[in-house]
Amino acid sequence: MNTPDPLQLAHRLDTARSDRSPVPSLAGTHTLGIDDAYAVQEALVGLRQARGERLTGVKLGFTSKAKMAQMGVSEVIVGRLTDAMRIGDGAELDLSDFIHPRVEPEVAFRLSEHVDLDDPTTDIASRVDAVAPAIEIIDSRYQDFRFTVTDVVADNTSAAGYVVGTWRPLSDVANKAVRLRTPQREAVGSTAAILGAPLATLHALLDICRRRRVRLTPGQIVLAGAATAALPLTAGVTACHIAGLGTVTLKGR
Repeated sequence: MNTPDPLQLAHRLDTARSDRSPVPSLAGTHTLGIDDAYAVQEALVGLRQARGERLTGVKLGFTSKAKMAQMGVSEVIVGRLTDAMRIGDGAELDLSDFIHPRVEPEVAFRLSEHVDLDDPTTDIASRVDAVAPAIEIIDSRYQDFRFTVTDVVADNTSAAGYVVGTWRPLSDVANKAVRLRTPQREAVGSTAAILGAPLATLHALLDICRRRRVRLTPGQIVLAGAATAALPLTAGVTACHIAGLGTVTLKGR
């Protein structure tokens, strides 16, 4: 196995995304630990920033206990969102921009204040002022949508796009019914699938951001994790409805 060069691997993933040409698992050819994977992610996000993209938030992965068990992990993972990934509510999306896109229903939180990662008394929930329904588009850059934990972390947790619905004042969104509908399929679930309650993900986020030195600033959004299994994104209207929060949509073409 080769020792990983974070920037070299980041360029490989970045090219796979821009060319819509998936690559084999990095873990198949490199000794890739979790620290190495986050180093690749940092370099990958850096490439996007060098092209003028601006960080707009973070997303959490493996917030389902079933998914954690499936992947053999015991903690959530974090990825970064940029303004180039942002899609307007109800907007059209060109499916040819992706390799094998899928959608997940999410709860989004909005940060209203800077989060001090070094203050042990920080209450991250008090730094959140709004909540909204959201759809995340994931699009692994690996062949056949197959990857290890370190692969997905290196690939910025498969982040590809996100749509946020109408913001509402922060409220308890535990155990709310969730329905994700695509033109071909439907998935139903509950926000309880997100670490038992979406607000619980904020504490998990703060812990991992402290260890990975991921900055959390005012105006950024937090995608708390998927409430159901992902569904393939196809042509037509996809809608996510969360009880008490409302509906958010996008249209594939």
